[in-house]
Amino acid sequence: MGIILGLLAIIVVLGIAFLLSNDKKNVNYKGIGIMLVLQLLITWFMFSTQIGRVIINTIADGFNKLIEFGTEGINFVVGGFEVQEGGVFFFNVLLLIVFFATILQVLTYLKILPTLIKWVGTALSKLTGLPKIESFNGVNSIFFGQSEALIAIRSQFHHLTDNRLYIVSASAMGSVSASIVGAYIQMLPAEYILVALPLNMFSALMIASVIAPVRVPKEKDTVDISNVTNDKSVFEAMGNGALEGGKIALIVAAMLIAFIASLELVNWLIQLIFAGVTLQEILGYILAPIGLLMGIAPGEVIQAGSIMGTKIVTNEFVAMLEFQPLMETMSEKTIGIVTVFLTSFANFSSIGIIAGTVKGIDSEKAASVSGFGMKLLIGSILASILSATIAGLFL
Repeated sequence: MGIILGLLAIIVVLGIAFLLSNDKKNVNYKGIGIMLVLQLLITWFMFSTQIGRVIINTIADGFNKLIEFGTEGINFVVGGFEVQEGGVFFFNVLLLIVFFATILQVLTYLKILPTLIKWVGTALSKLTGLPKIESFNGVNSIFFGQSEALIAIRSQFHHLTDNRLYIVSASAMGSVSASIVGAYIQMLPAEYILVALPLNMFSALMIASVIAPVRVPKEKDTVDISNVTNDKSVFEAMGNGALEGGKIALIVAAMLIAFIASLELVNWLIQLIFAGVTLQEILGYILAPIGLLMGIAPGEVIQAGSIMGTKIVTNEFVAMLEFQPLMETMSEKTIGIVTVFLTSFANFSSIGIIAGTVKGIDSEKAASVSGFGMKLLIGSILASILSATIAGLFL
């Protein structure tokens, strides 16, 4: 029964995307089918085979080792503080972003990541028929944040039509940055977060390719990685990475303060009219039907839906913090589905981040992003639902 509901959820998600499509006649069905099969194979391999479990556990162990290294740096700086039981979220979780961002910056300077991303993107383009820029950006979005992923293709922005701009923006919103994966792993199970990374890449490209189909001449489809960084040495890359990571940590901290406080304010206002009712509960009931299709148990679907809804109206960090204490009472399947859903930037604030980034690159194209902002959010939510549903089929 769970498999039937999951397949129905996939059909519903792709059906909604098709209804939103700008050009229904030119949808790349072959490419979408190939990406769906790749999603199923990757998830099956990671969750259902011994080799896959070893691989994902090894990657998780690698991230945990990096977290240990990062923690040493954090303890050196703030180890003298006396904190209450459970520690301080900013110290224990967010400051790890500084170390992870530094590693990514160094790997970028050494051209290790750009070269890897280019070749994987090229292979994906040949396999699916997607343009190279869109494929490159899809893979790039696994490693870098929304702004950084778009900036990496700034030299190709003049080639992007509105539909192509939609696809690269959707990839940026539908994925997460590797620089904050270490922070996520501190809160939720590592295996589900790591599986979500490739699933989200495919889901974002699939949904965006249905909503905004493209056909691109070869001369307008080149990827240039020669100017992905302005760093002149490894030490400059380390310094810039640390500064960027510190900025991200402070931004996330500021957003958490604002969103959590605002959520409390909204709940207080709601309870002036409906005693005991919260925004999270309302969102839980709204998302319950799709939660059931995704594979969440009926007895857990309201709570799970409230967490997913919280992520959409605030951000993934707020939702993860609320989800942590609930995991003890939930099944492993629900934990996996919700964790995969939360591992993306699909929320209202991301529209502004992407529009601001595009404006900094090409002010004329920023108007296009603002115009399809809500469609971008809906597409990204559909992509998160698709990834979580695929994961649920194998849990």
